[in-house]
Amino acid sequence: MPEIELHKSKIQKTESRISRNKARNHIVRTGVRAPTTAILRSIGWFPEMITRCSVWRSEAGLRTEASQRRPLFVVRSRCHHTHTMCGILAVLGCIDNTQAKRSRIIELSRRLRHRGPDWSGLHCYEDCYLAHERLAIIDPTSGDQPLYNEDKTIAVTVNGEIYNHKILREKLKSHKFHTGSDCEVIAHLYEEHGEEFIDMLDGMFAFVLLDTRDKSFIAARDAIGIIPLYIGWGLDGSVWFASEMKALSDDCEQFMSFPPGHIYSSKQGGLRRWYNPPWYSEQVPSTPYDPLVLRNAFEKAVIKRLMTDVPFGVLLSGGLDSSLVAAVALRHLENSEAARQWGSQLHTFCIGLKGSPDLKAGREVADYLGTRHHEFQFTVQDGIDAIEEVIYHIETYDVTTIRASTPMFLMSRKIKSLGVKMVLSGEGSDEILGGYLYFHKAPNKKEFHEETCRKIKALHQFDCLRANKSTSAWGVEARVPFLDKEFLNVAMSIDPEWKMIKPDLGRIEKWVLRNAFDDEQRPYLPKHILYRQKEQFSDGVGYSWIDGLKDHANKHVSDTMLSNASFVFPDNTPLTKEAYYYRTIFEKFFPKSAARATVPGGPSIACSTAKAVEWDATWSKNLDPSGRAALGVHVAAYDENKAAGKGGPDSVDCLAKNGL
Repeated sequence: MPEIELHKSKIQKTESRISRNKARNHIVRTGVRAPTTAILRSIGWFPEMITRCSVWRSEAGLRTEASQRRPLFVVRSRCHHTHTMCGILAVLGCIDNTQAKRSRIIELSRRLRHRGPDWSGLHCYEDCYLAHERLAIIDPTSGDQPLYNEDKTIAVTVNGEIYNHKILREKLKSHKFHTGSDCEVIAHLYEEHGEEFIDMLDGMFAFVLLDTRDKSFIAARDAIGIIPLYIGWGLDGSVWFASEMKALSDDCEQFMSFPPGHIYSSKQGGLRRWYNPPWYSEQVPSTPYDPLVLRNAFEKAVIKRLMTDVPFGVLLSGGLDSSLVAAVALRHLENSEAARQWGSQLHTFCIGLKGSPDLKAGREVADYLGTRHHEFQFTVQDGIDAIEEVIYHIETYDVTTIRASTPMFLMSRKIKSLGVKMVLSGEGSDEILGGYLYFHKAPNKKEFHEETCRKIKALHQFDCLRANKSTSAWGVEARVPFLDKEFLNVAMSIDPEWKMIKPDLGRIEKWVLRNAFDDEQRPYLPKHILYRQKEQFSDGVGYSWIDGLKDHANKHVSDTMLSNASFVFPDNTPLTKEAYYYRTIFEKFFPKSAARATVPGGPSIACSTAKAVEWDATWSKNLDPSGRAALGVHVAAYDENKAAGKGGPDSVDCLAKNGL
């Protein structure tokens, strides 16, 4: 196989310069020498990405059991920035502070170990506990959590990244910092400003802060809910916070998803919203569209997220959003902090069924940009085999989310096996700019804008949930530049008349974004890619993926079971066999009513809200949330499947031909 032979050749070139055994011994003592790192970079490899070729089952297929071997080379960076991805669990104000309670909290914290497999920590103060599972990427001795202020009266446990931490440190010169963590600023900002500092943070985060001076505490979540957080209440009056529901669902009487853009204050006894942008009121904006302003805002968002000391890449499906992320990242990589660590060659990743639209499109974009592209193929059976594990990690029974999470979950495992620990991803663009296919039916700009607002507010229940938990399941962090606060403010202030889909004016979905990056002098992407039509991720990985899931569900859920669904599942009753199948798996892991209430319900067409279903009377009859159901956009795919004997009349519900 050509790819394997290429890998072997590169390893042989490296081994001709250094003795493998000598290198291993040297790594154990001091880390990889600079000459070795230079050699690896010169052939286009991250040092952490050297693995034995024999573990590959196929050129792009899933790994065998041998894939669990650790990378042969591991680089220890000498930088001072500390990555703070982890899983957090906090229990505050519990009556029981015995050793048994401590042991129970440690046991629950272990349920989050996939988010941070390298180190565990527990901070106790009287009846308060802060636990974390940390992914130690660099500077392990100074990056342990909790993080403290100077006299350790304030402790904070954080999952996230603060992109403007250097600017904030400059404003905190009177404070002494103990670590290189970007999140240490949180403890000092609280000391300086009290609870009114959160809007100063530019990044993605979920944290719990304990002030031992008066035993008060706060918890907060980023503006959009990129980082997951749950809140629960125990019968003993305790308040719980956790990165994932599985860490508190057994021990809390009630719990829920912590709302994005909110802070919980023990002093005030409840939640309040700290994030109050102009668009939140859903009032229609009137700012004229300026393509350069929009382009510059997005470029800045991508540049911020190149703050990394670890090997990273871009998830590249070949659609508009991921392609722009890759193109902008590549353009600015050379002078970035990341390039100084890992070189200026960009790695891109794509997954799909054999012959899927995403694999073809991703390869085309990667070839144009000149990235080092990694393709992963999976089969429908591979995906079906992973469904239970996916639902356990993603913590949802939403059909569209599970469909899209499964290939992303499989891809994240492959990415982690290559030594990559951070990826850029394109989530959020469709919500902000009205990119979903059903936006063709928006009756006016007011309805269009209100729907984008509703979609953004619900992102934490869908795409943010998928992007974070699918990757975190394997210790990989996903960063989403489209959900940058500054970009969001710019994009949501545009008069929605410019965003509306108007074929007579040549404006397809997300025209404002496409036009902003349509640069004749220095093109970011070829025209046909820049103006390529929208694909949902669950569709793009291969049209037979969804059909395979439906067939599998049909074998496990009988007609009688579905007819009795309203009695078995009176809340959020599943309407299809596929939804019923996912629900039974979810209930096995999370049987409490509070758990099922964390998953939204209601009618949807191509990922719309229930309100947008009212735009077209025929949509209320549709039971499939796939983007292919959004009216005739994928007639070509339907015809191809029909010709190949893979579709036909029985597939019309997925590849609806209602016409736009």
